[in-house]
Amino acid sequence: MSATAAIPLSIGSTNKTYQQLVKGCLAASLLIGTLCAGEQSVYALEKYGRPLPQFQKENGERREGSVDESLIAGYLLTGAFISNPSFAARPDNTGRVGLRYMLHAETDLYRKYLTFYSDQNFFSDRDNGWIVLSEWDQTYGFTGTIEHWSWRTQYERDAPLDRSGLKQSYADALVNYRIRSGEDWSWWQEMFPKNNLTAYVGLGWLFYNQNYFARPDNTGRALLRYVGHFDLNLYREKVLLFGDFNMFTDRSASNAAKPSELDWIIGLAMRWRDFELSLYHEQDRPIDRSSFNQEYWAVQLRFAFDVQK
Repeated sequence: MSATAAIPLSIGSTNKTYQQLVKGCLAASLLIGTLCAGEQSVYALEKYGRPLPQFQKENGERREGSVDESLIAGYLLTGAFISNPSFAARPDNTGRVGLRYMLHAETDLYRKYLTFYSDQNFFSDRDNGWIVLSEWDQTYGFTGTIEHWSWRTQYERDAPLDRSGLKQSYADALVNYRIRSGEDWSWWQEMFPKNNLTAYVGLGWLFYNQNYFARPDNTGRALLRYVGHFDLNLYREKVLLFGDFNMFTDRSASNAAKPSELDWIIGLAMRWRDFELSLYHEQDRPIDRSSFNQEYWAVQLRFAFDVQK
């Protein structure tokens, strides 16, 4: 699920300095995420619907002041894990994912300020014939945007489908700060006029966590979440490079703000009308100890829809 842009700061140079500082932190976070993605060691992302490149509407992206509201919007996707040495097919880390199916749906309750959304995410086990579904992840939440800022609060429950076993659930709150190069970085537009960049960084708090783990080996319980995402237009909004990083902390650790897991994804997406075909690589690993790592390569087809009120 994606993010957005900034509350106006208008009290002179102090606020301008603050804005510049926030943007500088954003750029630094993106640089760190890119460097991490270049390492040869194994990291990755959790399995609920990752933020994918946002679709643009036929008449251009919805503007900040727009009163357009979606009655029902979202996307359907299906993916095949073409190479999967270790990405598990159930919350208890058994099996290996073969196929993925997902429905993301949302409706605007009050313009862009309040939106309800749901993700229904299914996986199959390649070690059990590929077809039989092995896991169902359900997410329900509310989100909204105010200029460069966005927020969301959601509940997620992950459970096996083909057998009894471990279930994971949590509720969290997250705040993101977003930039769009065309609106926020004049220097970028001068240097790369045909290569728009959209990106965000955010901080989340898992205020309820029954047993959502802080590492891929199912140890610890997650407390904080650090996120970042970017979409880079390579060719006329038809070919995009996208990336994502996600870090958790362990609430039982001596330093509960220190990351215990680092996940990243890097991919290439091609679009035609409301369809998107992407190839991406995901990796996960703990960063405070040596233990179980997960990774895979996947090809994915997505279809977006938006019915206006």
